[in-house]
Amino acid sequence: MKKWFVLIATMLTGCVGMPDGVVPVEPFDLERYLGRWYEIARLDHSFERGLSKVSAEYSLREDGSVRVINRGYSEAEGKWKEAEGKARFVRNPTEGFLKVSFFGPFYASYIIFNLDQEHYRYALISGPDTSYLWILSRQPTLERETVDMLIEKARQAGFDTSGLIFVEQAADSSPVQ
Repeated sequence: MKKWFVLIATMLTGCVGMPDGVVPVEPFDLERYLGRWYEIARLDHSFERGLSKVSAEYSLREDGSVRVINRGYSEAEGKWKEAEGKARFVRNPTEGFLKVSFFGPFYASYIIFNLDQEHYRYALISGPDTSYLWILSRQPTLERETVDMLIEKARQAGFDTSGLIFVEQAADSSPVQ
């Protein structure tokens, strides 16, 4: 009976774990993080497979949670795909550790573990384990040196960065300068 209770509780609350080697940034300022971010690179997952021009838009909701709008273009289908979710802080609002849900009561970790603290120009994001990784930027492109630095940080944190997919943001440009 206890095993079923734990299984049901886990299913209802979602997966808000944190990989070993990943530490959320502190201090974190949500107001500065809000707005549009472009996906520069990611590890492959079915929910984003085949998408280019991927971006995420973060804004405050009336209840204090964060509205998340993820958008990407499917060349194969010739159309834009969009998903709306919501995010909340897991522990406290000065730490880059949130949980995000796109499916009702099911949440997953959204951990900002590297961030341009001065200008909030780039971020390195983890999910609940090392199979989830994103490099985000305020612009559709990011300098090669910065991308290389973020890839090395992710590798040191235990991610297999050899599988990174670099996201095409425009038909005539690379996401990495």
